[in-house]
Amino acid sequence: MGLTSKKVLLIAVLVAVALFVLTIWLWPRLSKGNWRSVLGRIGLLLATQISLFATVGLVANNSFGFYASWADLLGQEQQPGVVTNYETGPNGTKLQMLGAQRISIPGGSRPTKGGRVEKVLVRGAESKISSPAYVYLPPQYFQKKYAKKKFPASLVLTGYPGTAEALYKKLAFPQTQHDLLKRHKMRPTILVMMRPTVAPPRDTECMDVPGGPQTETFFTRDLRTNIAEHYRVSTQARSWGVMGDSTGGYCALKMTMRHPDAFSTAVALSGAYRAPIDGTTGDLFGGNPQLERENNLLWRQRHRPAPPVNLLVTTSKQGEGNYPRTLKFIEQTKSPTRISSIILDSGGHNFNTWRREIPAALEWMGGHLRP
Repeated sequence: MGLTSKKVLLIAVLVAVALFVLTIWLWPRLSKGNWRSVLGRIGLLLATQISLFATVGLVANNSFGFYASWADLLGQEQQPGVVTNYETGPNGTKLQMLGAQRISIPGGSRPTKGGRVEKVLVRGAESKISSPAYVYLPPQYFQKKYAKKKFPASLVLTGYPGTAEALYKKLAFPQTQHDLLKRHKMRPTILVMMRPTVAPPRDTECMDVPGGPQTETFFTRDLRTNIAEHYRVSTQARSWGVMGDSTGGYCALKMTMRHPDAFSTAVALSGAYRAPIDGTTGDLFGGNPQLERENNLLWRQRHRPAPPVNLLVTTSKQGEGNYPRTLKFIEQTKSPTRISSIILDSGGHNFNTWRREIPAALEWMGGHLRP
């Protein structure tokens, strides 16, 4: 049974309830002062507390999509990360189809009505990285009227560790776009939904790590080439945007500011403005302080020319730790960069807050991308 399985959650709940009832029933018998009774009380309390913590942890993980599997939780992720051998075609690497996913959209069984989510394996010729992605093709992609037309595309990233499935199961990106399309509030856009952890379990913060995973190259070059070769999408920057939450938000801003030839538009939902250095990242900069500064977005605004891109940042006055830095980022933005924001009165660093921001953010992005 998988980590996110409902059966696992049900078993955890039943065990917690059973231990709670058992504790109440046995407590009078363990009220004596001898060492056996004391150990019995300690054991019951410890078992009950562990079961309660496990249940709460499973509920939180199912709600926020922190870990996708037991291997992911234990740091033993088995999905392919950095690879060396690829199947190549006449124009480069081939996108491998892994299947289709069902989504809860009215008419979702018919692509011309609900669109379709396809699971693919993106293979990088330059980065030597391979990673799965979920590609949402809007209904228009399958309609005769649009048969010969190319579509804009947006890369959508989770936070760290995150799961790509959460983008359509929890944050409902395809469902939100479908609703906006029905109300004629955005252009039909292909969504490429991924997590930034393309070399698991390491958090690369979308960096080309010296001597390590070339994540920035994977997203800014390989991904766009792979998708454009398989789907009706241009590789031009004006047709591509990137949106992400938390770590994905930092990646969105950084890659757009550093590579305006790859992405023209970025949305950062509760994004940071510099990469952390901790046990999950390791040394991202190879001891190079200049490289670290180059990836600090507030430093870039002060010391590098402003790129001609569109940026949207979100935060909350209460509940978000990035509020002061977001205001500073907005204040420091110079032309020709164009900046917009969504600032809530209150909202934590969580899915509920991002669900409140996604409709407006998708509409905004749809208004800036060009097919």
